[in-house]
Amino acid sequence: MRLPTWLVTALACVAPFTTPAAALASSSPSAPPDGLLALDGEWTYVEDRTEGRALERLGPPMSTTFVFRIEEDAVILVRGHGSGHRDVRIALDGSTTEVTGPQKITRYHATWGDDALTYEVNFLRGENREPGRMIRRQFRITPDGLLVRARSGPTGFESVALYRHAEDIALPTPADAAIGDLAWLAGAWVGTRGKSSIDERWTPPLGGSMLAVSRTVSRARDRMVAFEYLRIIERDGGLVYIAQPNGGSPTEFTLTELSATRAVFDNPRHDYPKRIVYELSADGALSATIGFMKGGTPRQFEFTREGD
Repeated sequence: MRLPTWLVTALACVAPFTTPAAALASSSPSAPPDGLLALDGEWTYVEDRTEGRALERLGPPMSTTFVFRIEEDAVILVRGHGSGHRDVRIALDGSTTEVTGPQKITRYHATWGDDALTYEVNFLRGENREPGRMIRRQFRITPDGLLVRARSGPTGFESVALYRHAEDIALPTPADAAIGDLAWLAGAWVGTRGKSSIDERWTPPLGGSMLAVSRTVSRARDRMVAFEYLRIIERDGGLVYIAQPNGGSPTEFTLTELSATRAVFDNPRHDYPKRIVYELSADGALSATIGFMKGGTPRQFEFTREGD
């Protein structure tokens, strides 16, 4: 059985060195510590571990995915840290990294100690560059994965969440099903959400598949603002939901729960959504809900059959 990459790294961090050569290598000033190197790569949100938090408030303390790149003497915030589209290189020598924008100055400061990376972000706004919000984040490798703590402001809230590399997140157990079990989903469904109209049109089950196209139209501008190609196919005795928002790369979700009026598709390795639920009500209306595997505030879309 292959051990997850984060567990191998965590064990390596605590394993004693047995040779003088290894001890000399570990003390080399030019090599980052193993624990810091273990932060390199892309991390995906798994679950909120904040104690006492209400179910509806569960969620990631930062982006659902983020990327670190570790260098010899610095950490680079690549994506998902709220730094926009630019990479931010933060030295680990105690100095401050300053990024100047049109409306604000952002200052970063990072430290490595007690087997954890901590970085702070301070925002200076306005002509006088008055101090604004401060964000503090800590990243620590544990046997479960990467534990992230986040605090906003000197006395603000604190969140705790677990992240892992996508390949180390367990895939869900598929439910036994055939495409005919979703015949109730077939049809043209229309609805509204906010200032948009949405329609989703599913073909009847045939040849082990159902196909659909979804379209979102701004009612104020009478213009399409989004579309999506959708498929549900039979695979290995179960069903797989495949979504391609705006015709992009496909993302697969596995059917994990099924009843005569409800279908749940999961992909815990995806950033968002991780769960898609279709449910047919007693009066024939259809709801589509997207969200996390547990908690948070899911986004719900309500449809009726076209012509009803």
